[in-house]
Amino acid sequence: MKTMFNKTQPSPTSPPERAAHLHFSGLCAGYSSRPVLREISAQIPKLATTVLVGPNGSGKSTLLGVLAGVIRPTSGDLHCTGDLPPAFVPQRGAVGDTLPLTVRQTVEMGRWGKRGPWRRLTRQDHAAVDGALDRLEIRDLASRQLGELSGGQRQRALIAQGLAQESDLLLLDEPTTGLDPEARERIGTLLTALVADGVTVIQATHDLEVARTADTCLLLQDGRLAGQGYPDQVLTTSALARVWQPL
Repeated sequence: MKTMFNKTQPSPTSPPERAAHLHFSGLCAGYSSRPVLREISAQIPKLATTVLVGPNGSGKSTLLGVLAGVIRPTSGDLHCTGDLPPAFVPQRGAVGDTLPLTVRQTVEMGRWGKRGPWRRLTRQDHAAVDGALDRLEIRDLASRQLGELSGGQRQRALIAQGLAQESDLLLLDEPTTGLDPEARERIGTLLTALVADGVTVIQATHDLEVARTADTCLLLQDGRLAGQGYPDQVLTTSALARVWQPL
């Protein structure tokens, strides 16, 4: 099947109160000769939080990478109704502790998509960076090295980088993994507020507590879609037992 990346109007079957921001069908993707996603078809509602849930190796990060545009699918259709490129926040461990970057420099990298790397930032760019630092309450950490921060502080810096892109679609890969309860709650509150401000949020997670607070859920198993819908309907005891069954 030919892969298409274009903008389209929401599907006629989408509920009028929650139109689709993204929808895809027959999506396949992988690495080299190893397939990961196998014929995934789903719809991501606009102005909502959607979680991608599943055990390690189920395809969560790969699907998120495809939606972010950093992984090209081998086949399938992917349509986006948004006007802006997505902002992608990778796993905290994907950013090296030894990189000589301050928090401000890390957040400024979020403007590279508009300005290009290493080019002088404009007044508008600086305003976007300052706004993201303030939104994540890390302005006082701006001059600190990224590697000096706690896990929660570092995660907030990476999310601020995503916010600095000023996109209407925010993609996050395991944003609360390894954080203490207070840090998880802080990030959860922020994501809820972003949706209220007009941002569609998609996050990959294996944290079922986080997943159950989302608006919608995609449950993945071995690169296939095992369930889609409201978390309380998808994340049932029987479904979880089937997906997480011992190999």
